[in-house]
Amino acid sequence: MSAPPLPQATVGRVAVPFLLVTLIWGSTWLVIRDQIGVVPASWSVTYRFIVATVAMFGVAVATRAPLRIGGAGLAIAAVVGFCQFFANFNLVYRAEASVTSGLVAVVFGLLVVPNAVLGRVMLGQSLSRPFLAGSAVAMVGVAMLFDHELRRGPGAGGGADMAAVAGGIALTLAAVLTASIANVVQATPAARRVAVIPLIAWAMLFGTIVDGGYAWATVGAPVMEWRWGYGAGIAYLGLAGSALAFPLYYRVIRAIGPARAAYSSVLVPVIAMTLSTLFEGYRWSVQAGVGSALAMAGLVVALRARNPAR
Repeated sequence: MSAPPLPQATVGRVAVPFLLVTLIWGSTWLVIRDQIGVVPASWSVTYRFIVATVAMFGVAVATRAPLRIGGAGLAIAAVVGFCQFFANFNLVYRAEASVTSGLVAVVFGLLVVPNAVLGRVMLGQSLSRPFLAGSAVAMVGVAMLFDHELRRGPGAGGGADMAAVAGGIALTLAAVLTASIANVVQATPAARRVAVIPLIAWAMLFGTIVDGGYAWATVGAPVMEWRWGYGAGIAYLGLAGSALAFPLYYRVIRAIGPARAAYSSVLVPVIAMTLSTLFEGYRWSVQAGVGSALAMAGLVVALRARNPAR
C-alpha cells in the first residue's frame, strides 16, 4: 500500500528543514574527523554535548517549552541520552580514528534496517519482502566497501592496519545499533506524548553527564586543544549538528512520517563521501564505486517498500 502524495503546503513546510538537516549531517562526519587527535575522543564528545545541552535548554526557555516532563518522560530521556548521546557518539568518534568519515556515513545509511527489525520486535510493525530485498542489496554494497577499506588499509594495509580498520568497522556497526535503539524508543507512544525540545534537552543532559563521567574515568582529567579549528568544530557540532539538527529532524518526522524522513539516510552519505574524497583523499576504485551504488540503491528500494503513512 502506497501513501498519497504530500499536500503542497506540507512539502513547503518541511523542505527547508529537511535540506538543512541533510546538509548539516552530511558535513558533520568530516568535522568529527578533525576532532580526533590531541583531545581524547571521550572529552571531544563531552564538550560537544555540553554546548548542545546548554543550547537546547536555552531554546526550551526561550520558547517556553514545558521542562517538567514527569518521571516517565525523564526515564525515556535517560534511555535516549545513554544510547544516542553517549554510546552512539563515543563509538562513532573512535570508529573515525580507523576508517574514513564517508565510509562511516555510508554504514549509518543502514540505520533503517535495525530500525525496522527493532520496530517489528518492540512496536509490532511489519516487514515487507521488498524491504528485506532492498536491505539485503544495501548490505552487499556496504560489505564491498568494507572489503575495499580492508584491502587498502591506512599505510599500505599491513596486518596491524587491517586489524584497526576491522575494529573501526565493528565500532561503526555497534554505533548504528545504539542509535537505532534510541530511535525506536522515541517512536513509542509514551515518548510521543513528550514535547520534542524538552525531551531532547533532558536526553542531552543525561548523555553529557555520562559522557563526562566516562571520559574522566577512562582517560583522566579534561584535555583541551587550543586550536581555532578545534573550537570551531566543537561549536559547529554542538550547535548546528546537535541542537539545531535533532529538533528539525524530529519535526520533519512528525510532519511527513519516519519513512519519508529517512530518505536523508540516502542523501547524507553522498555528501559525506564527496567531502571525504575532497578533504581526506579517499581513493575510489571500481569495487568502491559499485559498493556505494548498491548501498544507495538498496536503501532507496528498502525505504520505498515501507508505507510512509505508517
